[in-house]
Amino acid sequence: LTPSSSPLSVDSLVVFRMRAAVTFAVGAACATASGIDLATFDGKAGTTFKFVELNDPVMGGKSTGTWQVDAAGNFGVFDGEVVNVPSLRAPGFIKAAADGQFADASAAFGGDLVLEVRSSTPDYTGFRAAFAAGTMSPSYACAAGGSIPLSRGCFKAKFSVPAGQDFVQIRIPFSDFSDKWSPATGEQSTTCEQDKSVCPTASSLKGIKRIELWAEGVAGKAHLEVRSISVEVPSTPAALRVAARPPAEFGTCKGPVQDGLRFGLSGRTTPDIPVPVDEDETLAEAVCCDSRIKVYAEPRFLYQAPEVSLYSKLEAGVTTFYDSVCGVPLFRAPMNRTLAEFKADTDEHGWPSFRPAEVVKEHVTEDKDGIVYSSCGTHLGSYLPDEKGPRWCIDLSCVAGNPKADASKLVVYYM
Repeated sequence: LTPSSSPLSVDSLVVFRMRAAVTFAVGAACATASGIDLATFDGKAGTTFKFVELNDPVMGGKSTGTWQVDAAGNFGVFDGEVVNVPSLRAPGFIKAAADGQFADASAAFGGDLVLEVRSSTPDYTGFRAAFAAGTMSPSYACAAGGSIPLSRGCFKAKFSVPAGQDFVQIRIPFSDFSDKWSPATGEQSTTCEQDKSVCPTASSLKGIKRIELWAEGVAGKAHLEVRSISVEVPSTPAALRVAARPPAEFGTCKGPVQDGLRFGLSGRTTPDIPVPVDEDETLAEAVCCDSRIKVYAEPRFLYQAPEVSLYSKLEAGVTTFYDSVCGVPLFRAPMNRTLAEFKADTDEHGWPSFRPAEVVKEHVTEDKDGIVYSSCGTHLGSYLPDEKGPRWCIDLSCVAGNPKADASKLVVYYM
């Protein structure tokens, strides 16, 4: 679809973006995948392990929880409440852990850890999953998170669970895990994208010795029901798949989309958009770099998809969003407003939404039709001002890049 030569109205742009919207639950499964069960709760040999619940023992921690197996339903039930440690005035944790010789998961390297779960506390934001591999003492590593000597090898990542009564599959890319995290908060001290040495490897996935489910670092009631824990990798391994760039006559980007996009976006390997493009284009290649998609967008509320879960992956304070192709900084949020206001703006529209103080002026431009581009030619989304003033409604796929190594530290923002 080619836009007319006359500028599109704001209403028209909204319609175009809305027409591209699909529910995240439909788009969550992006490729045919093969799975390897690690833990189930149906009594099956080789995947049945004893999970034990542990309450926060640190300095008089008051968090409490339970773990039990619903034999009739074949699922585990993790339930409790995280409260502040009195002496620290900060939330503690509860967790359920199982030790054993789990299935060889090395074939899933480059894929995902998959949790089949449901929750009656979907607003709880402190859920985390962890597994120990490549360590001589799994429980020691999973207590310290690499913060003390010889405690590497317990890999942890956040996840969230959508509301609903049905079990859903939550995919956590292995690239989201790190074995360096704070034992006080559970937050990663070094991410996989920052330092590849903290990432799981095929070798470590071959020998998983411990699996843990956490409610940590966030006060509140937590309830999680778990039917299975498995690993999955696309039927065509990422190492063998060649992502196609748009044909030259339609390509707008100055290079290919980065590997290992943040927020789990590299897992979106099919172009979920309403116009035909090369089937080997990833969602990011299609939305960010193919001019045929100029007035369309990634699926609405993609940032809420279980494997993306943007809000759970935002940095403390201000998060910088980088170009998915060239890595230049594009937006920083929240700026001159609260995180709650940024979330409300985003939730109202269905795509990450930024205000003037959050825009990196030197790298973000709009054309006469209100289409937003980066200085690298990457299509970013739409400029859609509202009653509050200028607003940039942006495709997360296009601002999920890793920072360019030599990107300038001095950036100018709209004020």
